[in-house]
Amino acid sequence: MTIEKLHQLFLKYPQVSTDTRNIEPNCIFFALKGQNFNGNKFASEAISNGAAFAVVDEEKYVKGDAFILVDDVLKSLQELANYHRNFCKAKIIGLTGSNGKTTTKELIFAVLSRKYNTIANKGNLNNHIGVPLSLLTIKKNTEFAIIEMGANHVKEIEFLCKLAQPDYGYITNFGKAHLEGFGGVEGVIRGKSELYDHLIANKKFAFLNADDAIQKKKLRSYPRKFGFSTSDPNNYRINYLGAHPFVKLEAEKSEINTQLIGSYNFNNCCAAVLMGKYFNVPLEEIKNALEAYIPQNNRSQIIDKKEYHIILDAYNANPNSMEAALNNFKNFPGSGKVAFLGDMFELGEKANEEHQKIVDLVSGMNFDKVFLVGQNFYKTKSDLAKFATFDDLSSFLKSNKLKKGNLLIKGSRGMVLERILDYL
Repeated sequence: MTIEKLHQLFLKYPQVSTDTRNIEPNCIFFALKGQNFNGNKFASEAISNGAAFAVVDEEKYVKGDAFILVDDVLKSLQELANYHRNFCKAKIIGLTGSNGKTTTKELIFAVLSRKYNTIANKGNLNNHIGVPLSLLTIKKNTEFAIIEMGANHVKEIEFLCKLAQPDYGYITNFGKAHLEGFGGVEGVIRGKSELYDHLIANKKFAFLNADDAIQKKKLRSYPRKFGFSTSDPNNYRINYLGAHPFVKLEAEKSEINTQLIGSYNFNNCCAAVLMGKYFNVPLEEIKNALEAYIPQNNRSQIIDKKEYHIILDAYNANPNSMEAALNNFKNFPGSGKVAFLGDMFELGEKANEEHQKIVDLVSGMNFDKVFLVGQNFYKTKSDLAKFATFDDLSSFLKSNKLKKGNLLIKGSRGMVLERILDYL
């Protein structure tokens, strides 16, 4: 079946699924393969559960007219998404960076939704499968689609840009994330910059943090851009008013009081203000959108539980975000500060060095207690409490009740540190 015909079918059955546990009635099931699974084996189950069609790439699983045989299911999903992206009239905003992508995406969505019919990736559907699935949620009346793009090696953003073909783009920052895949910080810069490279090559529009030296250099001679700055009068001026603990900023003499903790969220807010301004969202609506946004999903999330005031930032971690979270917690009002720090993943040969740097940093912050969790932190040289596994930590917490106070929980997603809440 050609992609054109598959798209005609998709317009009649516009729900897509890749998981038989989440089958919507009359959806199209794409039988993807992975290292440990073969979706073709579940195609018949998908039809039995209510799917209208199942797209497979192994002929032996074709059991009738409801089965569509293609050469490669993943490639067909990606080609269908790209075809649909060009079929629709929505403007695509591409977004990538080392830290803050998802929060920035949600803030931009909150702002643009005040005036336009806007969609964005759900959760972190930002890879070679998530981006196509996100593109396929664009409707006929969608005006803007904010597409977050994640990457852990060079050429990945380039590929996702070919799928999404963004009309606009923004890079949050360049940090020490996925160093193992990128081969170092220079690889991170090259990989993330592929978004700006795509925009420049196709004469599309770039948004930027004009106070970021790397972004400023990359786009110095490119005319199709709009940036924010805390000091440069040649860009849209946004003033930082502090984070005690919530970020406050000022644009055009209008003060915006967010519910986001940490100075590291200032630039994320600025990106949303900048795009709102460029797309003619009234400043009062921009202010209302940012002030109403409450972080969820383990991202700088404030939780009050019994006698504990908790900053839950356990969605992800790398050296830059860990340092920012610790500095923010150091300046956080109140006493009785306890930090739970979980391993940072995908640092490759830099893992030992970067974990030791964090230990050295937190050792000088005079917190009441610091608990280090994971194999990498366990190897560091420190007098701090160390636990090789979460089970070791949980055993300790079962028999040692923490005093009331302020807690920071920060670690990579694979550490699942939100489980600590069950022991408080």
